Amino acid sequence: MTGTPAPPDTAGPAPFTAEDYAARMRRAAEAADAAGLAGLLIAPGPDLVWLTGYRPVETERLTLLVLRAGQDPVLVVPTLEAPDAAEAAGAPALTLRDWTDGKDPYGAAAALLGVRGRYGISDNAWALHLLGLRERLPDVGHVALTRALPMLRAVKDAAELDRLAAAGTAADAAYEEILKVAFGGRREREVAEDLAGLLRRFGHAQVDFTIVASGPNGANPHHEAGERVIQRGDMVVLDFGGLKHGYGSDTSRTIHVGEPTDEERKVHDLVRAAQEAGFRAVGPGAACQDVDRAARAVIDDAGYGAYFIHRTGHGIGVTTHEPPYMIEGEEQPLVPGMCFSVEPGVYLPGRFGVRIEDIVAVTEDGGLRLNETSREMAIVD
Repeated sequence: MTGTPAPPDTAGPAPFTAEDYAARMRRAAEAADAAGLAGLLIAPGPDLVWLTGYRPVETERLTLLVLRAGQDPVLVVPTLEAPDAAEAAGAPALTLRDWTDGKDPYGAAAALLGVRGRYGISDNAWALHLLGLRERLPDVGHVALTRALPMLRAVKDAAELDRLAAAGTAADAAYEEILKVAFGGRREREVAEDLAGLLRRFGHAQVDFTIVASGPNGANPHHEAGERVIQRGDMVVLDFGGLKHGYGSDTSRTIHVGEPTDEERKVHDLVRAAQEAGFRAVGPGAACQDVDRAARAVIDDAGYGAYFIHRTGHGIGVTTHEPPYMIEGEEQPLVPGMCFSVEPGVYLPGRFGVRIEDIVAVTEDGGLRLNETSREMAIVD
């Protein structure tokens, strides 16, 4: 890699407080009640991090946050992990109920629940734990949290939007730097390693993906960077992101090694126009599917509709993929504070692919891009 390393990003935003987490847990419990649920069961993962600031190791030992309207939040936690749980930012708003190895964790959790009802449960809860709960309370039902409350984390507050904007700016800086790196004659994996290093240099604590898809590999939207040597004449899809200050980045640009053909320019211009159309469709009151329809119509009208093989976008926050989703059939209206990708693409099997992606936040009067690097095709060596 070239360039002078940036100084470490040590300051960062002010941390979320116990009051912030208490308010989130209260809102979540109230939303569950309004949806006709008896409560929420939150397993280790992004939901637990967002609600409490606690990020335990995910193991066979049961850790479970129980939220019920009108009741104090309770975190069931293994005794050996209780000291760490007590240090979490949201711990002052929690009651800890610990259990020791050899005891029944499901009985401890079941004692907090009614004998009947329906609970929303984290999508990533282990089947082992869900089945253990069902054995104790067979008349209690469960529904996936993103099905029951898909918008729970979707609308970001100002502090969350600031973190997302910072993550987007860092990803933009990584893209500007990667354009200075040699592509031709190097393996995809090597360029992907450069991208990961750049994301970390610009403040990412976690790198989730660095797609470098050259030539025919670009027709696979989720190609894993491998041993293919990038050649002059290749179109290269770059898609990369991760977490900075706990919030996600995700951006895509498609570049070319040497001069592109007329067809490659045409397809790139088409995807750029579709991405612009999707962005222009963003605004309060529009449905999620309207963003997909706007982008897809541009590609369909040009005769490439069969080669746009994925949704136009996904939400982003404490994870890089979460609701809402920009896809036909999703009628959820957009509201200020929602944040998601707009990323149409065209993928020509065995030849090349093009994808252009920005993260967009819904504002009071439209949309705001959180990625601002050029969407023109960059020509690299």
